[in-house]
Amino acid sequence: MSHHLDTPLARQNGRLYIDDLYVFPAQDRTVLVMDVNSTITGPDVTPGFHPEARYEFKVHLDNADYETLTYRVSFAEAGPGGRQDLRLHLLTGDEAREDGADGTLVLDGRTGEAASQGDIRIWAGRIADSFYIDLSLLTIINGAVKSGTAPDLPGWRPAAAQNSFAGTTVESIVLEISHPLLRTGTRAGIWCATKLATDAGGWQQVNRAGHPMMWPIFWPDDTRFTYPANTRHPSADFAQDGKHVAGLITAVVAAAGTTGDPEGYGQIVASALFPDVLSYVIGTPASYGFATRNGRTLADNAPEAMLSLVLNTAVPSGLTPATARGQRAAGFPYVVPA
Repeated sequence: MSHHLDTPLARQNGRLYIDDLYVFPAQDRTVLVMDVNSTITGPDVTPGFHPEARYEFKVHLDNADYETLTYRVSFAEAGPGGRQDLRLHLLTGDEAREDGADGTLVLDGRTGEAASQGDIRIWAGRIADSFYIDLSLLTIINGAVKSGTAPDLPGWRPAAAQNSFAGTTVESIVLEISHPLLRTGTRAGIWCATKLATDAGGWQQVNRAGHPMMWPIFWPDDTRFTYPANTRHPSADFAQDGKHVAGLITAVVAAAGTTGDPEGYGQIVASALFPDVLSYVIGTPASYGFATRNGRTLADNAPEAMLSLVLNTAVPSGLTPATARGQRAAGFPYVVPA
């Protein structure tokens, strides 16, 4: 439930803080992308991936409450030139949700280089960030959601919008999986998490992500990272935060007058966003937009879709997929190395 600026701790160790999650098809394969460690926090971020952390893609199949597949990526200390050795493990069944399980080693690789084994290939490294939004628009929406007042959209000038993330970079993990592992037509729920080794020998979940923009919309002031949402499992989301999120949405749409049943609309949106996982039907076109939320491509204007969903009215961002066209590639790894 993270984003690029969710906490001052991200400035200290952005390697553990997730910026974005993407899920989309590529020929007969499914692509999972996790971005961390944005330079939007400043040019002096520690490069690379944390060598004491795990980066995990979690896959729930057929609307299951818990994951049945976990793709776990770990990295070694950086060597000459900053390159890091990496390992990908696959955990299935009950092991998929067990930190103590080792899983099966699928492949070894190295950052900046593609590696493949059987039906899986991976690439990890620093890239040009394809995310785009004008943060001044987010400020307007933040104020409205926090105070339960109508947003000052008449004062927003979409024609003057600028991408606040232009020129920034992130560390990215791109995992491509063939459909024999994720069968075409299967309904999946996908999220990702970072976990850090503890002194006691276990693992602490530090951050997780599913839907885009959750933290900056609903918890923008939690700069001390005291809220427990990032450390829990998505299965507990609605019970612990459904009422809170529904209440925020109810208040802002009531003030904006965008629905005749603000309370009902708040409950509908909270139910759509929780559990906080990206829904995706394997092998189908991906789009995080107005008509559907089925995975998320690198080009999708997800901030515009999310802000419009929360307010129940069109919120033009002034930006389009063309804004970050140069930060996407047509072929594997689909991202543009920095």
